[in-house]
Amino acid sequence: MRYIALLRGINVSGQKKIKMVDLKALFADTLGFENVVTYIQSGNIVFDTTMKPMDTIENKINQGILKTFGFDVPVLVRTEAQLRSVLERSPFQNAEDLAANRIYYVLLKQAPEASAITKMEQLTFQHEEFRITEQCVYLNCFKGAGKAKLNNNLLERKLGVEATTRNDRTMRKLLELASL
Repeated sequence: MRYIALLRGINVSGQKKIKMVDLKALFADTLGFENVVTYIQSGNIVFDTTMKPMDTIENKINQGILKTFGFDVPVLVRTEAQLRSVLERSPFQNAEDLAANRIYYVLLKQAPEASAITKMEQLTFQHEEFRITEQCVYLNCFKGAGKAKLNNNLLERKLGVEATTRNDRTMRKLLELASL
């Protein structure tokens, strides 16, 4: 089965640095995954394994990174179909926003509680729009993600779940790599 692993918080502002060649070696040589491909420096890995279920795979990757590199990294694993579904269900399909790299996907490790979603939906953020589902918070950052108040850390705190964020270009590239 082909999977996409999304690591949270590596190689950001000089923190939790992992070279992609070393990450690829961990996945292939140590963890035993096959057809391993990494994409950009922010922890995106496409790979094959017969291992199931996904939480077992996530735990194996997390423990491998902890043992090899010495730090705890939240790991989210999804199938190509799951990632494709997230993209297809996006309420933000405006071509101009997509081309300007304003659309982001905050992928949630687990579904937030309904009460947390309700509280979050009552908030507003200037120059930002969002929609919450059980799998993803869709963001449209009109001024760019760097200036956005609504970010991964805030969403994790308010929704009470682990999450990792990717832009539209990265999501589409990961789907392309997963379909090879």
